[in-house]
Amino acid sequence: MRIAHLEAGRHLYGGAAQVRYLVDGLTARGVDNLLLCPAGSELAAARPAATVRELTMHGDLDVLAPARVVRALARFRPDVVHVHSRRGADVYGGLAAALTGVPAVLTRRVDAAEPPWLARVKYKPYAAVVALSQAIQTQLAAAGVAAARIVRIPSAVDTARYRPDASARARLLAAFEWPNDALVVGVVAQLIERKGHGALLALLPDLVRERPEVRVLLFGRGPLYPKLRAEIAALGLTDRVVLAGFRADLAELLPGLDVLAHAAVREGLGLALLEAASAGVPVVAYAAGGVRDAVVDGATGLLVPVGDTAALRAALARLLADRVERARLGAAARAHAERHFGIGGFVDAHLSLYGRVLGERAARAAPTVAR
Repeated sequence: MRIAHLEAGRHLYGGAAQVRYLVDGLTARGVDNLLLCPAGSELAAARPAATVRELTMHGDLDVLAPARVVRALARFRPDVVHVHSRRGADVYGGLAAALTGVPAVLTRRVDAAEPPWLARVKYKPYAAVVALSQAIQTQLAAAGVAAARIVRIPSAVDTARYRPDASARARLLAAFEWPNDALVVGVVAQLIERKGHGALLALLPDLVRERPEVRVLLFGRGPLYPKLRAEIAALGLTDRVVLAGFRADLAELLPGLDVLAHAAVREGLGLALLEAASAGVPVVAYAAGGVRDAVVDGATGLLVPVGDTAALRAALARLLADRVERARLGAAARAHAERHFGIGGFVDAHLSLYGRVLGERAARAAPTVAR
């Protein structure tokens, strides 16, 4: 089997990380993979187990992108084209597949409703659309995508890399020069509006007054960095909150957290939530979109209504005050991640999908036998 993958993301997190997991897993199962990604992207530099072709990609308005993709597909001659991202790729990827006569599938990662007229155009070239969560599946159905074309395959987490580690605590405290009694709350998310950093910062002064040992790490990068830095200073939290940026050693630090907080108001699923769970760290989050698939309220973490900052603060305070409950939720979160979000099952589900798409194509192409 030959699969061509199109991923327009430039950074190796979120969707691009999932593509790497999938490509590596498929290759291990004997699949021949072509990866089409932006020139100079982190995904290309990571050297996934595929033939990598770096293309010029300029986003939604790149009218020449379909021609570039068509040329790459014509050389590789794939059995299936798998489009993994937006930034225009969901439109020109499907168009390029249709022009080359290759069946295509699309992974939809975004928790956002779409008007039916747009969905009819965008999803028409795709034999199947992969939804990461129940929330996305519901949105696709509401936009008019036939239920038979929607397949739910959640994101995967590398449970061998993200795992509980008793030594991580000392490593984390040493890295940021914090005292041994610190209660560390982590946030792992792009620094963009919908991730809710502002809401979290707003509740911290009250939380810190109650528990002076609280410290917060904001992992991630994005356009809100200057604004968040100014807000931290204005709230008098510069000695409590660190903008930690992107850390290549995140997997080694994450198990040292006491709690992961996630105040996103929209979320397709939330890879950071899966990574925290796999590391044995309980999550406190808004019950937004696919977060409800990633976190089992009361069992692997605590969920509160979207936008209810008082409830979010109360949930954080509850866990920070109870070491036993944190340990219970963290252990359950690890088991849940291993059971439902492992890479092996993720790869198997995609292989099954590709086989189904090719089987349906063969059935349509078979001549009708007259009786």
